[in-house]
Amino acid sequence: MSNPAASKYYPLQEYLRQCGEDEISLDFATIERILGLSLPRTAHTQRAWWSNRSTGAVQANAWMLAGYHAAEVDLENERVTFRRPGRVYEVRRIDGEPVWDAALVKALRVHLEMTQTTFAQELGVRQSTISEWETGVYEPRGASTKILTVVAEQARFPYITDTENG
Repeated sequence: MSNPAASKYYPLQEYLRQCGEDEISLDFATIERILGLSLPRTAHTQRAWWSNRSTGAVQANAWMLAGYHAAEVDLENERVTFRRPGRVYEVRRIDGEPVWDAALVKALRVHLEMTQTTFAQELGVRQSTISEWETGVYEPRGASTKILTVVAEQARFPYITDTENG
């Protein structure tokens, strides 16, 4: 597991963590002062740089590990508002694949604001399968884990994997 303190975005992570507010709005110049370095050009020109992805974005890991999402991005005025979305879930990986345990499956369903029945219909499984996953009778495997991962990414479910903390 990587050391999050080694990331160049760690000062922002600590700043947000110590802030304690549910919402904080910062201009890009302030963020650059916090970091002690300039933001990349893409931060100034592409909204996607500020997306809340759990993979492939060390900057997003910084604010997500601090418990925030980039909620509003104003590129014209170079300002971003970070907001606490609620809990950020940490997902274990085995052989590179996320492990969807009972709590994580239920948290994803709740995040999607679905009942077990509607979630089951969406995933193409029986409602009893969702119930069994959520009560820990068994964990999703194979194609089910891949589908859950895709659904989570599309829904911007707030999770990070234990191999992406850096």
